[in-house]
Amino acid sequence: MNANNLLEAPSFRVGRQQFTVSLKQRIRSSQVKAAVSVNRELVLLYWQIGNEILTRQEREGWGAKVIDRLSLDLIIEFPDMKGFSVRNLKYMRKFAAAWRDSQFVQQVAAQIPWFHHCVILDKVPDLPEREWYICETIRNGWSRNVLVHQIESGLVNRAGTSVTNFSITLPAPQSDLAREVIKDPYIFDFLGCSAEKSERELHQSLLEKLRDFLVELGIGFAFIGSEYHLEIGDQDFYLDLLFYHTRLHCYIIIELKIGAFVPEFAGKLNFYLSAADDMLRDPAMDKPCIGILLCREKNRVIAEYALRDMSKPMAISTYHLGPTLPPQFQEQLPDTARLIDIILKTTLDDGD
Repeated sequence: MNANNLLEAPSFRVGRQQFTVSLKQRIRSSQVKAAVSVNRELVLLYWQIGNEILTRQEREGWGAKVIDRLSLDLIIEFPDMKGFSVRNLKYMRKFAAAWRDSQFVQQVAAQIPWFHHCVILDKVPDLPEREWYICETIRNGWSRNVLVHQIESGLVNRAGTSVTNFSITLPAPQSDLAREVIKDPYIFDFLGCSAEKSERELHQSLLEKLRDFLVELGIGFAFIGSEYHLEIGDQDFYLDLLFYHTRLHCYIIIELKIGAFVPEFAGKLNFYLSAADDMLRDPAMDKPCIGILLCREKNRVIAEYALRDMSKPMAISTYHLGPTLPPQFQEQLPDTARLIDIILKTTLDDGD
């Protein structure tokens, strides 16, 4: 019996009708609960629908055409409810296929909006990476546009990969969080150039695109100042960029270097951190200051040796401009027009 004949068989039609009635009852029950927790109940409902479709397709041989019929039935029954299009029902099935564990869906996945899940399902093929983006969305409160940007820029491969000495300079909870906060490489494609810049030009470009820079740094970075002045031993010193991190509860000093990392950079940053701990940090409220050396390139072995005996917590990361991105990131990063569009919308709720 072909698929079309199967759809019209009496036993199959009765089974589909019973399934539709069951779904309608479940939807009505969910509508009541949704008044209290709209998103959670919606995601759980969609997972249940997707799981039912999967189960019946696997056990009873339902074909793809059943989704078309089911969509029409649900739209007629619930004309004021959105979300029962054929396309969305297929997302429900894909969502249920990705997450067979109902406990994970209830405790974790249901914490983020449905259309965030659609983005992750479309753009992230690997299951562990999907889980990582779900957890990071929960932790950081990403809008859908920011989530798209983080996926397309390959954040999962950049977070927590910087060379650091945090394990020996910070206590365990602080060191783990600090490692997760810092990326390598940072992608400055929003600067719209790939030509070599002087340190001052790079510094100025980042200040002119400060909002974009903060998006790339990540949640929690609060800008304090540029070329922040410290008077030490009757001499003037200037920190390239000074931030306060609201989750780490500490000042973060970023030093910009246009060339390759050399060990002398670490010594100077260690000096700045010692001074900032004394002059800026409130011991009753603030954790030790952290430094980030942001260089065009680095030799990882040299960087690890340079940090091994440093007393202050610091990280060494790289940055990339425009088309100089490594091949593994070039395919993931949106073009300039797309990235500008994402950045402009990061603070807007798209209403999905």
